[in-house]
Amino acid sequence: MSVIYLLLSLSILVALIFLIVFIYSVRKGQYDDTYTPSVRILFDDELVKSNKKITKNKF
Repeated sequence: MSVIYLLLSLSILVALIFLIVFIYSVRKGQYDDTYTPSVRILFDDELVKSNKKITKNKF
């Protein structure tokens, strides 16, 4: 039973370490994207397809 308490406490400790490292990296700007906004204007917009149906006469 003591092994369960040990594993539970270690897993919580590892989760807290990952959370702290994630928060630290976000605050330091690791996930800031500075490249995409500058080149977004160079990409073509996707064409909007209309939903109108074309009917054909069967004469």
